[in-house]
Amino acid sequence: MAPLHNAANLLGIEITRKHYPQVPQVAVFDTAFFRDLPARAYRYALPDDIYQQQHPRRYGFHGTSHHYVAHLAADYLQQPIASLKMITLHLGNGASTAAIQDGICIDTSMGMTPMDGLIMGTRCGDLDPSVLIYLARKLNLSLDEIERLLNEDSGMKGLCGTQDMREVHQLASAGDSRAQLAIDMYCYRVCQYVGSYYTTLGGLDALVFTAGIGENDALIRELICTQLAVLGVSLNHDKNHADALQAVNISDHNSRVKVLVFATNEELEIARQTVLALTKT
Repeated sequence: MAPLHNAANLLGIEITRKHYPQVPQVAVFDTAFFRDLPARAYRYALPDDIYQQQHPRRYGFHGTSHHYVAHLAADYLQQPIASLKMITLHLGNGASTAAIQDGICIDTSMGMTPMDGLIMGTRCGDLDPSVLIYLARKLNLSLDEIERLLNEDSGMKGLCGTQDMREVHQLASAGDSRAQLAIDMYCYRVCQYVGSYYTTLGGLDALVFTAGIGENDALIRELICTQLAVLGVSLNHDKNHADALQAVNISDHNSRVKVLVFATNEELEIARQTVLALTKT
């Protein structure tokens, strides 16, 4: 289900078992934060008997990061997480968003696999399934070739030749129309999800940016927030472009929505959950 990650994760477990069999291992699943998704959010409109047999559904990913920054945002705002409506944006080579209400995620952009949702470095994000049928027939592609195309050769890389957003910006600044379109599509897709989750939540207290692009790319944040002005989002330009952002409110004082930037720390969150799992009675 996650071919870019699962093999390496399983290999680590197997090697540790072999060399340190006495050491307990804890698996902290990236899907765990989404365990409370309502059925209306996680079910696909497929035949019920197929769902009951095979369980194709939205599982979500990046949950460790979304969980970490959501609690960080509540602490920063000095408000109980149960009182906040938040949308967290994990924007890196992989990208996802989550709608969080009362500390519980009620929707997320990644689906049964990490391929769904936002445009990413090499993943396509949302796609009409009929495109796959069309390409398979026209190009005589196997299932393995389609999987590789969607996971490794699509997204920003497919659109303009590079998955590194810094290089995409350089190309766009030099007048590359493909790179300019890629940035426009990237931000547009994020705003589509934020707008959708705004209605799902019934309002918004905080918009949280994290991960490599979310933490470091001021232009992407500005482009996204400019499109979200209709929701009451307003940036402070100087704060947004300040160096070495770690934990900061970059919204303008007139903004109805707090716009926050946090450095995610999935390793720390995994460590915390590991300790909890090993010490709970």
